[in-house]
Amino acid sequence: MDMTSFDQNLQNLVSKHEDFLSKPNFILKDWHNGIYERYENPVVTANHTPLFWRYDFSEKRNPYLMERMGINAAFNVGAMEFNGKICLAVRVEGWDRKSFFAIAESDNGIDNFRFRDEPMVIPETDDPDTNIYDMRLTHHEDGWIYGLFCTERRDPEAPDSDQTAAVAQCGIVRSKDLMNWERLPDLKTPSSQQRNCVLHPEFIHGKYALYTRPMDGFIDTGGGSGIGFGLVDNMGKAIMEEETIIDPNQYHTVNEGKNGQGPPPIKTEKGWLHLAHGVRNTAAGLRYVLYIFLSDLNDPAQILRKPGGYFMAPQVTERIGDVSNVVFSNGWVKRDNDVFIYYGSSDTRTHVATTSVDRLLDYVLNTPEDGRRTAVCVEQRMELIKNNMDIVNKLRSDNLMK
Repeated sequence: MDMTSFDQNLQNLVSKHEDFLSKPNFILKDWHNGIYERYENPVVTANHTPLFWRYDFSEKRNPYLMERMGINAAFNVGAMEFNGKICLAVRVEGWDRKSFFAIAESDNGIDNFRFRDEPMVIPETDDPDTNIYDMRLTHHEDGWIYGLFCTERRDPEAPDSDQTAAVAQCGIVRSKDLMNWERLPDLKTPSSQQRNCVLHPEFIHGKYALYTRPMDGFIDTGGGSGIGFGLVDNMGKAIMEEETIIDPNQYHTVNEGKNGQGPPPIKTEKGWLHLAHGVRNTAAGLRYVLYIFLSDLNDPAQILRKPGGYFMAPQVTERIGDVSNVVFSNGWVKRDNDVFIYYGSSDTRTHVATTSVDRLLDYVLNTPEDGRRTAVCVEQRMELIKNNMDIVNKLRSDNLMK
């Protein structure tokens, strides 16, 4: 490859990438449920990462313009509004399977997300992380921006023949500017392992409140599995003495297998709005969906209302990816009355759905709760049908419905 062709190829690569990053995103017109809007394109993918993270632009070092350090996926983002932009703390996964965090920003939260020039630098503790992922961002009333994430290390008790056994804990960093991050000691709880830990944005009884998911090894603890809740005195050395399950697993529901808090809850006049993921097993493997619940303003550990079934499930191409049949969210943003929900699909890419606080409250307060039994669920549906029949008959008389 001569100098002219190398330069031309580099220019073509950059030009196509700029076109890709600038592509507008539109609401899906043929999809409607009244609760939220879906969009045509993912908002962040592996291809959104800067080219100079992946390619060596020097002809001398990289004469064939090869992708030296590829990116496999960009998903499961923490999210917040900062300095007028919507900022996502993206889980970026390289070809080597290691994840790292990087901030992607957009003015409108729907398209034109751009990564900052460099990834986030997360200091290590004395026990280095093998992998880190799924950061939740909380702008706490103490003035700090906290990032809680899962840190994994190989299980030191596992034999050499088992290279899959991991120990998962909650890592903690904090920042004032989303650029410089201070690493704090990992969260300590009564559970041997933790995933999906989230910091509540306000003090509760003068203490920091956290949502947890207690685990024993790679399997949830029997008899005490679900979304946990506990208090700590100091995030600089976060120790949770007591952990209470507030939203347990339930037989034959969307969170039968396991569940976890998504992003920090949103404060409303009716209570705290929570977004969580639920998992059940199917013949095709684990199925991850999202659900919503509302908790008390003064006691967020007390659930007031929880609609039955899922709020969001993977659709069409969202079902395809490295871990198929999954939607997962650990980031949403309230901007005035609007809510931007960022969700990963199949551990591969990031999408946005848009709604409002008003619609979410209507959904959570007026959607029937899980009837727990088929007979009750049929009664609920029969009531809906009965309430609709006058309007149905009118639509039929106007030849708008058969």
